[in-house]
Amino acid sequence: MQDIKTLCDQVRQTAYDMHVYHAHGHLEKIYENALAHRLQKTGLEIQQQHPIKVYDEDGTMIGDYLADLLVASQLVVELKTAKTLAPEHEAQIVGYLKSARLAHGLLINFGSYKFELRKYVWAPGSKEL
Repeated sequence: MQDIKTLCDQVRQTAYDMHVYHAHGHLEKIYENALAHRLQKTGLEIQQQHPIKVYDEDGTMIGDYLADLLVASQLVVELKTAKTLAPEHEAQIVGYLKSARLAHGLLINFGSYKFELRKYVWAPGSKEL
């Protein structure tokens, strides 16, 4: 298992390089496919549209999410093509982390002239990020 800081750095640099090459203006799926492709070329295990089950407090499954990417079974990556990142995008990645019971996530926006990336850490048992 790769160190999470190194893994995040690798995803961040790969996403930045993609932003420089492709710029903005494509659909989200194009960036998802490109990032998955580039990360797989480095030898990382990538799962696209990874299902995350959501449970109620009594254990009843109440729905599913599909995370854009799950990297090395430990990092959720959510991609956006918005003018700017918004609170609802942050709520989405936090929800994914809580539901998947994973600690680390990246929110990346390819829709702006400026490259945007935010890292999130969620600790099990905490109510807020």
